[in-house]
Amino acid sequence: MMFLASIILGGGAGTRLFPLTSQRTKPTVLIGGCYRLIEVPMSNCINSGIRKIFILTQFNSFSLNRHLARTYNFGNDMNFSDGFVEVLAATQTPGEAGKRWFQGTADAVRQFIWVFEMDDGICKSMVETQGYVCEEHTVTTQDGYILSVQRIPVGRSGKKPDKPPVLLQHGLMVDANTWLMNSPEGSLAFILADSGFDVWLSNTRGTNYSRGHTSLSANDPAYWEWSWDELVNYDLPASFQYVYSQTGQKLHYVGHSLGTLIALAAFSQEKLLNMSRSAALLSPIAYMGQMPALLARYSAQTFSAESLYLSGVRELSPTGGGAAQLLGAICNGPGINCDDLLTATTGANCCLDPSAVASFLAHGPQSTATKNIIHLAQMIRQGTIAMYDYGNVVENSIHYRQPIPPVYDMSRIPKDLPLFLSYGGRDILSDVNDVQTLLRSLANHDADKLVAQYIEDYAHVDFILGANAKQVVYDPLMAFFNLH
Repeated sequence: MMFLASIILGGGAGTRLFPLTSQRTKPTVLIGGCYRLIEVPMSNCINSGIRKIFILTQFNSFSLNRHLARTYNFGNDMNFSDGFVEVLAATQTPGEAGKRWFQGTADAVRQFIWVFEMDDGICKSMVETQGYVCEEHTVTTQDGYILSVQRIPVGRSGKKPDKPPVLLQHGLMVDANTWLMNSPEGSLAFILADSGFDVWLSNTRGTNYSRGHTSLSANDPAYWEWSWDELVNYDLPASFQYVYSQTGQKLHYVGHSLGTLIALAAFSQEKLLNMSRSAALLSPIAYMGQMPALLARYSAQTFSAESLYLSGVRELSPTGGGAAQLLGAICNGPGINCDDLLTATTGANCCLDPSAVASFLAHGPQSTATKNIIHLAQMIRQGTIAMYDYGNVVENSIHYRQPIPPVYDMSRIPKDLPLFLSYGGRDILSDVNDVQTLLRSLANHDADKLVAQYIEDYAHVDFILGANAKQVVYDPLMAFFNLH
């Protein structure tokens, strides 16, 4: 269902239902006492997992507009997450043909075809608009999740790539758009493509374009029963294997934030190594016990996500009541200022491009599993990198055959795997002290295979949206790739 939208034709005059339609449009005619005809197709869409709904209106549309606004208000426990209910009213446009109202159902769709084509995925909305060739791919994980993957096979010049493939993996509650939000001269995905790399963009389960599943709907609570353990075990291996199979080459990897954690965990279990050339980890997340982010720390210490999970909230959606409840509780915590959420959650970013920030906020935050947030909270409280803790000996023993969750041992990452780490002095998620703990666990790494770059004035988001990130981070990153 990831790219599927529904179009409900609600503009008919309803002449056969007159006088019921004398002052109201046909879709708002009452049925069953308290329901309206529009509820039938709306219910069918919602219960089928179709979350993007366009409604075309024309005759007596006031009654329908009012009903939709009152009934399908996202704040009334209606969780559409990345979806929407969008009214498309009959309108006139320039030219003789544009002066006519809808001439029938086919004409209604035709007149708004430009709207339906606006969001056809990341390729059309973010890549092709910049003059690049882009391919949409899907990858199915072993546990049935259908992931969206984009490929930029050539740069703007059209020259065939002469360098290996690179897989870019985003962080928490965002998607692959994060690599595309600056200008082509400042966005890592475009810079890599123009430099001759075969660029692939991965989107983890639950994000806007990776909400498909072979047997579950994203509306099913079971769809959201996962943490970043599943990203380590399923999403990342599936993406790696797909790129490797498509290109026949080992690949470079770039992760940001959560994208670094899942790679480090996989490498510590000696996964993906046969398909990897090197890995660049921006704002590396591993140990989190010393992170100074008050929002994240207060949430962890008050077990806020656990409370949501116990109340039945499985999807942590930015438009759902659960996220509002969580944020409301955290923002009332001591010393926490939520006036500037971006700074409060990521640190004082030095160098963000304002237009990129606007795009970043428009595309996120996106949904994740409540269980995923619980897992991260466990890491903050315990200061360790371990698998998800089910909270009791019995459940842990069922899943792990031991009473406590196994740890991801960073010292087991093969010492000859080329690693490029870049971290910032103002980053309150990838804290300097926690990164130093990670580097100490890599003390035996081959000296010529490990680069650690420290940028004093960078915070968490600077690494993906910084106006000077090309010179400060991406050029050294590509030089590292070229060595390996």
